[in-house]
Amino acid sequence: MQDAINGWAASAEAWMDSQGAEGDFARRWILDRVMLERVEAQQPKARAALDVGCGEGRFCRLLRDRGIPATGLEPVEALRTQAEALDPTGRYCAGQAEALPFDDGSFDLVVSYLTLIDIDGLEEALAEMVRVLRPGGQLLIANINPFCSAGGWVKDAEGRSLHFAADRYLEIRAEWQEWAGIRILNWHRPMEAYMQPLLRAGLRLTHFSEPAPHGGPAERVEKYTRLPWFHIMEWRKD
Repeated sequence: MQDAINGWAASAEAWMDSQGAEGDFARRWILDRVMLERVEAQQPKARAALDVGCGEGRFCRLLRDRGIPATGLEPVEALRTQAEALDPTGRYCAGQAEALPFDDGSFDLVVSYLTLIDIDGLEEALAEMVRVLRPGGQLLIANINPFCSAGGWVKDAEGRSLHFAADRYLEIRAEWQEWAGIRILNWHRPMEAYMQPLLRAGLRLTHFSEPAPHGGPAERVEKYTRLPWFHIMEWRKD
């Protein structure tokens, strides 16, 4: 399997430590609220959900707590084992996004929560998500904004962030990222690489946002309001 799923197998323990019980800053203070608002706005309410790349199962548990049965797909055994331990009645499956082990139209909610940047075969994965989505269903995506994955902070001699510089935005590339004992391969792709396959598949964009923090430590809030770190997209299959 490609470099143990692009570094995730070796990074699993450090990743779980970083998430804790409530998730990291981005999930807790930026993304969760909007993602759950979009889930709860779906009418009729989802009867079956799939979380592609569910990690340790945190968002599956959030869906479960809202009465939505969720299946988690996770290729990394350590993360999947942790998801099963934290949610013994949940359903967690091995597999990769490029070849989902489910029948056509199996789910009326498919979630990709900060996973598209980890997936090598993006177009194949998006096609699979569309395939397993029922007509009228919702594909809900949270992703790192390509403006951010195209660059990094320029800092002064004291390590203070002066400004963010982006370059080679249109160039698709994979780069290793390291922090807090985690080393994983992330993909930078321009926005059209995410949107065009879904438009070609006939999906309809029904929500787009670049959420800002709604709380948390002041220094983290300041960092995450200086540029759009994330975007959330909701697509409907007619």
